[in-house]
Amino acid sequence: MDIQSTFELLDKKFTSIGGLQQGGITRLLYSQEWNTAVRELEKTFKDEGFEASFDDIGNLSGRLVGSKYPGETILTGSHIDTVVEGGHLDGQFGILSALVAVKYLKEKYGQPLRSLEVLALAEEEGSRFPYTFWGSKNFFNLAKKSDVDTIEDAEGIRFEDAMRESGFDYRKTTDVRNDIKAFIELHIEQGKVLETENKTIGVVNGIVGQKRYTINLKGEANHAGTTPMSLRRDTVVAYSKIVTDLTKRAREIGEPLVLTFGHVVPVPNTVNVVPGEISFSVDCRHIDQQLLNDFATEIEDKIKSVASANNMTYDIHLWMDETPTLMNEKIVRIIEQAAKNNVGDQYKVMPSGAGHDSQIFAQYVPTAMLFVPSIDGISHNINEETKIADLVKGIEVLIDVLYELAYKE
Repeated sequence: MDIQSTFELLDKKFTSIGGLQQGGITRLLYSQEWNTAVRELEKTFKDEGFEASFDDIGNLSGRLVGSKYPGETILTGSHIDTVVEGGHLDGQFGILSALVAVKYLKEKYGQPLRSLEVLALAEEEGSRFPYTFWGSKNFFNLAKKSDVDTIEDAEGIRFEDAMRESGFDYRKTTDVRNDIKAFIELHIEQGKVLETENKTIGVVNGIVGQKRYTINLKGEANHAGTTPMSLRRDTVVAYSKIVTDLTKRAREIGEPLVLTFGHVVPVPNTVNVVPGEISFSVDCRHIDQQLLNDFATEIEDKIKSVASANNMTYDIHLWMDETPTLMNEKIVRIIEQAAKNNVGDQYKVMPSGAGHDSQIFAQYVPTAMLFVPSIDGISHNINEETKIADLVKGIEVLIDVLYELAYKE
């Protein structure tokens, strides 16, 4: 079996489902494109001799039953939905690479000792409805009916209606599977680190924790021509001080800490009025919980001190507080050894700065991830791409990892 040609044929077929004329894919949860993709994937699983099945909400599995330990499952895959005008690799690569890897192992070594299962999770992105990780949260009975029963998409279609129109419904059981011995997710990096450092494989040791704030500062709106600089309570100036000082501090602390000021709304946001109010977002991430907490304290202290120095009031709203997720050390070592065997020293042990389904799985089962580079770090974009040689190396490393976990005693 030729790994590259097998993958390319599958990628071409599934990229056409929801494929856009200008390139890329839009394949949103419970859409026509999504339905076509999961049914075609179900057929592909069956054609390969896998046991194919959906759960209640639309997660799809293709299972190769183990010979000696059929009740122990090595699970691998990712999510099948995309963002609007997304690329052909985010999520889809993790599923198709898993399919290629298990097909290769089956053809070369026959039936595994432990069951191998390729998983296509229904949704991760939250691009159609305002809810993320619907697939993986349902996998572990974390999602609640009340989370989604009133939400709608941009066209006013209710989540429940779209789900039922697709032939799926809410979970009918609270049972959680106890057969999964490992979950492995292969993904594009969605960043520039591997490409910049000329590495072929990223061995993910954890997914960063995130804290997200909405900050509001209130000073005083006044006439832009008649208010002397010394008498102004200009919230944009205060905001600029906060951004400058905290960005400098983040650079001093260094990687893997990242800090982003992404959304800014000055009020009244007009040319001839000193802005008397401003709201802005702050996003900070780190793999170490204590260091993340410490920097969050610095963020809040800086906002308070700048507001005080400029005679302003402030409101600090922490609306996301996700803890870092560490990958399973044993599986990380297996992936690292497989990377060494396949690419020598062209790998890097690194955290993931983006969220992935693995952060849900890692709370319940031994979990690990591996990355392949993204060209120019581009993702969530029709121009998302990875060199085919790097994609193949990722699949080859995944094959070795799955062999170690499913075929060895």
